[in-house]
Amino acid sequence: MHIDVNGQPRELDETLADPAMPLLWVLRDLLGLTGTKYGCGIGACGACTVHVEGHAVRSCVAPLASLQGKRVRTIEALRHDDGLHPVQVAWIEHQVPQCGWCQSGVLMAAADLLARRPNPTDAEIDAALANLCRCGTTPRWRAAIRAAAERMPRRAPRLLG
Repeated sequence: MHIDVNGQPRELDETLADPAMPLLWVLRDLLGLTGTKYGCGIGACGACTVHVEGHAVRSCVAPLASLQGKRVRTIEALRHDDGLHPVQVAWIEHQVPQCGWCQSGVLMAAADLLARRPNPTDAEIDAALANLCRCGTTPRWRAAIRAAAERMPRRAPRLLG
């Protein structure tokens, strides 16, 4: 099986990587990328969020078979240009994390949101970041995402047609 992880083509031995194996375990156990966290195993908490083909996906419920030939990006590759992604900078400035367990998934969800909605409302932030945080830092997410939105490079609007 072939997938692209963080810009690197990966061939996975099918004797080790069962097609039904969740992407989370492929990343953590087979590829040694431990930044993506296990939280609930049912796609509810979001700690395992990664990007697949540029969209936020809960990796604990994404079977490897559904990812053949697709591009996967994990927290280890959430960079922007030559430095930290604007959401990472904002997370540090706003002192968002406490324990940090959910943060890689939250950062990936926030980066996906800002890629789709450059200036999201609080309601859009709340809807896009349905991740769970036991420490209660979710109110800081909004302020950090708004700060990150201001740092994001502005793209020219796409013309229809």
